[in-house]
Amino acid sequence: MPLPAKAFQRWLHGIAPDASTADVCRVSGIKRTTLAQQLVRGKVAETTVVSISRAYGVNPVSALAGFEAYSLLAVPAPPTRCELVSQISTPDLLRAVLSRSAVDPAGRSAERPPLSPAPHATSVKNWVEAIDDGELRHRVSAATGVAPQNYSAQLTANRLSPELAIATSLAAGVGPAGGLVASGLITEAEAGWPPDARQTALDGLPDGELTTLAGDRLQALGKTLKRQEHDQEQTNKIWENLG
Repeated sequence: MPLPAKAFQRWLHGIAPDASTADVCRVSGIKRTTLAQQLVRGKVAETTVVSISRAYGVNPVSALAGFEAYSLLAVPAPPTRCELVSQISTPDLLRAVLSRSAVDPAGRSAERPPLSPAPHATSVKNWVEAIDDGELRHRVSAATGVAPQNYSAQLTANRLSPELAIATSLAAGVGPAGGLVASGLITEAEAGWPPDARQTALDGLPDGELTTLAGDRLQALGKTLKRQEHDQEQTNKIWENLG
Protein backbone atom coordinates (compact mmCIF):
# COMPACT_ATOMS: atom_id res chain seq x y z
CA MET A 1 0.00 0.00 0.00
CA PRO A 2 1.67 3.25 -1.11
CA LEU A 3 2.28 5.70 1.72
CA PRO A 4 0.47 9.05 2.02
CA ALA A 5 2.65 11.85 0.63
CA LYS A 6 1.98 14.16 3.60
CA ALA A 7 3.03 11.50 6.09
CA PHE A 8 6.10 10.81 3.98
CA GLN A 9 7.10 14.47 3.93
CA ARG A 10 6.75 14.71 7.71
CA TRP A 11 8.92 11.62 8.07
CA LEU A 12 11.49 12.94 5.61
CA HIS A 13 11.71 16.26 7.44
CA GLY A 14 12.37 14.33 10.62
CA ILE A 15 15.42 12.45 9.31
CA ALA A 16 16.78 15.09 6.89
CA PRO A 17 15.40 18.48 7.97
CA ASP A 18 17.92 20.54 6.02
CA ALA A 19 18.11 18.43 2.86
CA SER A 20 16.53 19.57 -0.38
CA THR A 21 14.68 17.22 -2.68
CA ALA A 22 17.71 17.22 -4.96
CA ASP A 23 19.97 16.29 -2.03
CA VAL A 24 17.69 13.43 -1.00
CA CYS A 25 17.52 12.05 -4.52
CA ARG A 26 21.26 12.30 -5.03
CA VAL A 27 22.10 10.55 -1.76
CA SER A 28 19.48 7.81 -2.11
CA GLY A 29 19.85 7.18 -5.84
CA ILE A 30 16.19 7.92 -6.57
CA LYS A 31 15.39 9.84 -9.75
CA ARG A 32 13.98 13.30 -9.07
CA THR A 33 11.21 12.74 -11.59
CA THR A 34 10.23 9.51 -9.85
CA LEU A 35 9.93 11.14 -6.44
CA ALA A 36 8.15 14.18 -7.91
CA GLN A 37 5.57 11.98 -9.62
CA GLN A 38 4.90 10.07 -6.43
CA LEU A 39 4.43 13.27 -4.45
CA VAL A 40 2.08 14.71 -7.07
CA ARG A 41 -0.03 11.55 -6.98
CA GLY A 42 -0.03 11.72 -3.19
CA LYS A 43 1.27 8.17 -2.87
CA VAL A 44 4.89 7.31 -2.15
CA ALA A 45 6.21 3.81 -2.79
CA GLU A 46 7.61 1.74 0.05
CA THR A 47 10.79 1.25 -1.95
CA THR A 48 11.32 5.02 -1.85
CA VAL A 49 11.19 5.04 1.95
CA VAL A 50 13.54 2.06 2.11
CA SER A 51 16.10 3.67 -0.22
CA ILE A 52 16.06 6.99 1.63
CA SER A 53 16.25 5.24 5.00
CA ARG A 54 19.37 3.36 3.99
CA ALA A 55 20.95 6.51 2.60
CA TYR A 56 20.48 8.33 5.91
CA GLY A 57 21.41 5.44 8.17
CA VAL A 58 17.89 4.66 9.34
CA ASN A 59 16.66 1.08 9.64
CA PRO A 60 14.02 0.66 6.90
CA VAL A 61 11.84 -1.50 9.12
CA SER A 62 11.74 1.20 11.79
CA ALA A 63 11.01 3.79 9.12
CA LEU A 64 8.10 1.82 7.64
CA ALA A 65 6.74 1.11 11.13
CA GLY A 66 6.20 4.85 11.53
CA PHE A 67 3.46 4.73 8.89
CA GLU A 68 0.03 3.51 9.90
CA ALA A 69 -0.18 0.81 7.23
CA TYR A 70 2.99 -0.81 8.54
CA SER A 71 2.62 -0.19 12.27
CA LEU A 72 2.80 -3.96 12.87
CA LEU A 73 6.51 -3.76 12.13
CA ALA A 74 7.00 -1.82 15.36
CA VAL A 75 6.61 -5.09 17.26
CA PRO A 76 9.39 -7.36 15.99
CA ALA A 77 8.95 -11.13 16.06
CA PRO A 78 11.58 -13.77 15.28
CA PRO A 79 11.08 -15.82 12.12
CA THR A 80 9.92 -19.40 12.44
CA ARG A 81 12.20 -22.24 11.40
CA CYS A 82 10.07 -22.97 8.34
CA GLU A 83 10.36 -19.32 7.25
CA LEU A 84 14.13 -19.43 7.59
CA VAL A 85 14.41 -22.65 5.62
CA SER A 86 12.15 -21.23 2.90
CA GLN A 87 14.76 -18.53 2.32
CA ILE A 88 17.49 -21.05 1.56
CA SER A 89 17.92 -21.47 -2.18
CA THR A 90 17.52 -24.82 -3.93
CA PRO A 91 21.23 -25.00 -4.92
CA ASP A 92 22.17 -24.42 -1.26
CA LEU A 93 19.82 -27.21 -0.17
CA LEU A 94 21.38 -29.57 -2.70
CA ARG A 95 24.87 -28.61 -1.56
CA ALA A 96 23.82 -29.32 2.02
CA VAL A 97 22.58 -32.79 1.04
CA LEU A 98 25.88 -33.57 -0.68
CA SER A 99 27.93 -32.04 2.11
CA ARG A 100 26.36 -34.26 4.75
CA SER A 101 27.14 -37.38 2.76
CA ALA A 102 30.69 -36.34 1.78
CA VAL A 103 33.46 -37.42 4.12
CA ASP A 104 37.18 -37.04 3.43
CA PRO A 105 39.73 -39.83 4.04
CA ALA A 106 40.37 -38.51 7.56
CA GLY A 107 36.73 -39.01 8.45
CA ARG A 108 35.86 -35.32 8.47
CA SER A 109 32.77 -33.86 6.83
CA ALA A 110 33.24 -31.75 3.73
CA GLU A 111 33.72 -28.03 4.22
CA ARG A 112 30.41 -26.21 4.43
CA PRO A 113 30.05 -23.35 1.91
CA PRO A 114 28.24 -20.16 3.03
CA LEU A 115 24.61 -19.76 2.08
CA SER A 116 23.61 -17.43 -0.72
CA PRO A 117 21.89 -14.27 0.55
CA ALA A 118 18.11 -14.05 0.56
CA PRO A 119 15.98 -13.66 -1.47
CA HIS A 120 16.39 -16.35 -4.10
CA ALA A 121 14.60 -17.38 -7.29
CA THR A 122 11.55 -18.90 -5.57
CA SER A 123 11.77 -17.22 -2.16
CA VAL A 124 8.29 -15.66 -2.20
CA LYS A 125 6.41 -18.80 -3.22
CA ASN A 126 8.45 -20.93 -0.82
CA TRP A 127 7.77 -18.53 2.04
CA VAL A 128 4.01 -18.62 1.50
CA GLU A 129 4.01 -22.40 1.15
CA ALA A 130 6.04 -22.72 4.35
CA ILE A 131 3.46 -20.85 6.45
CA ASP A 132 0.32 -22.00 4.60
CA ASP A 133 -2.06 -24.20 6.59
CA GLY A 134 -4.14 -24.87 3.51
CA GLU A 135 -6.49 -21.92 3.90
CA LEU A 136 -4.00 -19.05 3.99
CA ARG A 137 -4.59 -17.79 0.45
CA HIS A 138 -8.35 -17.66 1.00
CA ARG A 139 -7.93 -15.68 4.22
CA VAL A 140 -5.57 -13.23 2.53
CA SER A 141 -7.99 -12.83 -0.38
CA ALA A 142 -10.91 -12.19 1.98
CA ALA A 143 -8.92 -9.67 4.02
CA THR A 144 -7.47 -7.71 1.10
CA GLY A 145 -9.99 -8.18 -1.72
CA VAL A 146 -7.24 -9.50 -4.00
CA ALA A 147 -8.50 -12.37 -6.13
CA PRO A 148 -6.78 -15.71 -5.41
CA GLN A 149 -5.61 -16.00 -9.02
CA ASN A 150 -3.98 -12.56 -8.86
CA TYR A 151 -2.32 -13.49 -5.59
CA SER A 152 -1.05 -16.74 -7.11
CA ALA A 153 0.24 -14.85 -10.15
CA GLN A 154 2.44 -12.72 -7.90
CA LEU A 155 3.83 -15.81 -6.20
CA THR A 156 4.58 -17.45 -9.54
CA ALA A 157 6.48 -14.32 -10.59
CA ASN A 158 8.37 -14.44 -7.26
CA ARG A 159 7.09 -11.08 -6.15
CA LEU A 160 4.68 -9.87 -3.52
CA SER A 161 3.58 -6.32 -2.85
CA PRO A 162 4.49 -5.05 0.63
CA GLU A 163 0.81 -4.71 1.48
CA LEU A 164 0.13 -8.35 0.60
CA ALA A 165 3.28 -9.47 2.39
CA ILE A 166 2.06 -7.88 5.63
CA ALA A 167 -1.46 -9.24 5.12
CA THR A 168 -0.07 -12.73 4.54
CA SER A 169 2.04 -12.59 7.71
CA LEU A 170 -0.97 -11.43 9.69
CA ALA A 171 -3.22 -14.15 8.28
CA ALA A 172 -0.61 -16.82 9.01
CA GLY A 173 0.13 -15.59 12.52
CA VAL A 174 3.86 -15.12 11.94
CA GLY A 175 6.15 -12.11 12.37
CA PRO A 176 5.39 -9.21 10.00
CA ALA A 177 8.82 -8.91 8.38
CA GLY A 178 9.20 -12.35 6.79
CA GLY A 179 7.38 -11.54 3.58
CA LEU A 180 9.30 -8.30 3.15
CA VAL A 181 12.55 -10.26 3.34
CA ALA A 182 11.26 -12.91 0.93
CA SER A 183 10.23 -10.25 -1.59
CA GLY A 184 13.56 -8.45 -1.28
CA LEU A 185 12.23 -5.16 0.09
CA ILE A 186 14.39 -5.44 3.19
CA THR A 187 17.38 -7.58 4.16
CA GLU A 188 17.64 -10.24 6.81
CA ALA A 189 19.76 -7.94 8.96
CA GLU A 190 17.30 -5.07 8.64
CA ALA A 191 14.53 -7.42 9.76
CA GLY A 192 16.55 -8.30 12.85
CA TRP A 193 17.34 -11.87 11.84
CA PRO A 194 20.57 -13.18 13.42
CA PRO A 195 23.39 -13.53 10.86
CA ASP A 196 23.46 -17.33 11.21
CA ALA A 197 19.71 -17.88 11.58
CA ARG A 198 19.19 -19.59 8.22
CA GLN A 199 22.28 -21.76 8.61
CA THR A 200 21.21 -22.81 12.09
CA ALA A 201 17.76 -23.74 10.77
CA LEU A 202 19.37 -25.74 7.97
CA ASP A 203 21.70 -27.55 10.35
CA GLY A 204 18.71 -28.49 12.48
CA LEU A 205 16.96 -30.32 9.65
CA PRO A 206 17.20 -34.13 9.96
CA ASP A 207 18.75 -35.82 6.93
CA GLY A 208 15.43 -37.28 5.83
CA GLU A 209 13.60 -33.96 6.04
CA LEU A 210 16.40 -32.15 4.23
CA THR A 211 16.49 -34.70 1.43
CA THR A 212 12.69 -34.65 1.04
CA LEU A 213 12.66 -30.86 0.91
CA ALA A 214 15.44 -30.77 -1.68
CA GLY A 215 13.53 -33.35 -3.74
CA ASP A 216 10.33 -31.30 -3.58
CA ARG A 217 12.22 -28.22 -4.72
CA LEU A 218 13.74 -30.11 -7.65
CA GLN A 219 10.34 -31.45 -8.67
CA ALA A 220 8.87 -27.94 -8.62
CA LEU A 221 11.84 -26.67 -10.64
CA GLY A 222 11.34 -29.44 -13.18
CA LYS A 223 7.69 -28.48 -13.66
CA THR A 224 8.64 -24.85 -14.15
CA LEU A 225 11.29 -25.71 -16.73
CA LYS A 226 8.91 -27.98 -18.63
CA ARG A 227 6.29 -25.24 -18.71
CA GLN A 228 8.85 -22.75 -19.99
CA GLU A 229 10.03 -25.18 -22.66
CA HIS A 230 6.44 -25.77 -23.75
CA ASP A 231 5.77 -22.04 -23.94
CA GLN A 232 8.92 -21.55 -25.99
CA GLU A 233 7.90 -24.31 -28.38
CA GLN A 234 4.51 -22.68 -28.86
CA THR A 235 6.16 -19.33 -29.49
CA ASN A 236 8.50 -20.88 -32.06
CA LYS A 237 5.54 -22.49 -33.87
CA ILE A 238 3.74 -19.15 -34.03
CA TRP A 239 6.79 -17.46 -35.54
CA GLU A 240 7.18 -20.31 -38.03
CA ASN A 241 3.56 -19.94 -39.13
CA LEU A 242 3.95 -16.18 -39.44
CA GLY A 243 7.17 -16.55 -41.39
